[in-house]
Amino acid sequence: MTVPGAATPFLGSTAIAGIGMTELSHASGRSVLSQAVEAGHVALDDCGLRPADVDGVVTFSLFNDSVASQALALGLGLPELTYALDLNLGGQAPCYAVMHAAMAVTCGLARTVLVYRALNGRSGTRVGSTRFAAPTSQYRYPIGLTAYPQYIALWIRRFFIETGGTDEDLAAVVGAQRAHAAKNDRAVRRDPLDLDGYRAARMVVDPLRTVDCTVEVDGACAVVVTSLDRARDLATPPAVIAGAAWSTPRGSGLDIADLHSYADWTRNCQAHLAPRLWGSAGIGPADVDVAEIYDCFSGVVLMGLEGLGLVGRGEAGGFVRSGAIGSGGRLPTNTHGGLLCEGYLHGMNTVAEAARQVQQRAGAGQVPGAETCVVTSGALMDGSALVLAADR
Repeated sequence: MTVPGAATPFLGSTAIAGIGMTELSHASGRSVLSQAVEAGHVALDDCGLRPADVDGVVTFSLFNDSVASQALALGLGLPELTYALDLNLGGQAPCYAVMHAAMAVTCGLARTVLVYRALNGRSGTRVGSTRFAAPTSQYRYPIGLTAYPQYIALWIRRFFIETGGTDEDLAAVVGAQRAHAAKNDRAVRRDPLDLDGYRAARMVVDPLRTVDCTVEVDGACAVVVTSLDRARDLATPPAVIAGAAWSTPRGSGLDIADLHSYADWTRNCQAHLAPRLWGSAGIGPADVDVAEIYDCFSGVVLMGLEGLGLVGRGEAGGFVRSGAIGSGGRLPTNTHGGLLCEGYLHGMNTVAEAARQVQQRAGAGQVPGAETCVVTSGALMDGSALVLAADR
């Protein structure tokens, strides 16, 4: 296996600077474009840049639920785009989109790139209730496999069978993230949740309850990617892009039913990309101060912890039950409350939180002394990850 390491020129030489988000709501009453434009303006204002400084835009969308990169360029009044990219991806994309932006900057295709996700994910098309129309639909629908939570539940149940996990593990993830969210004014779910409260929640599809499922919202999030040298001259500290990896394992590529040909339902994309991710950053799991793990459903956090090697095989449950992912724990995780509590912007807001942590700008949820953060995008077969670091 080839490890990128220092041979990947955008690593260590590019950074996330500004961060922008809109209010997250259940009914924005606004167009997706207006929310994308607002997030873009906020991100630029955050680091002291103007729309005229932007020459690249990267975004992603699922089921045509967003607006194209060129539409945002028009809305912001950009003078010229020299790099534009629209990815046909969902939650796998945020880290990957930042990677593309960093590569474009390093290759000289653009100087400043806005990466964003915008959607009316609650008042518009809702992924959690959408029938996944695809080439295999005719075979899946008659047997009742129609909604995304069903597929995740299959993986988590298999993961539990192989590792000895229980609903107490899921409750520990949800409870820890609720506690983080209580410090985050943006979060939609902020009420405390103990084990009894968790078990009182309605079952959606075994073993997932309503509180295990991400909260769908309307909103937008954007980050500014530029060279590290330039970022050092801006109004915000750089969040250095120190490591990066993507994986599409064998058996993925047609549609969600690909999981039926996937070799091991107890290991997701993060297990495949982890060696390359750590090799590219020149560090290991023990060197991480904070983790922001994609959490469209609570069980994905357990799989991510194991897949990245942050804990050993079968150790994720005990790890989260010990309080290790909470404030003051060994590895604070999803410090904004995650997608479960802050809101489901398909993981773009998770990347934003990772950047805030290493910039020391996470407010009440700041992990003291956090200098290195791993952040992931993707739940099942394919996905991406970054290592972000403070500028030393």
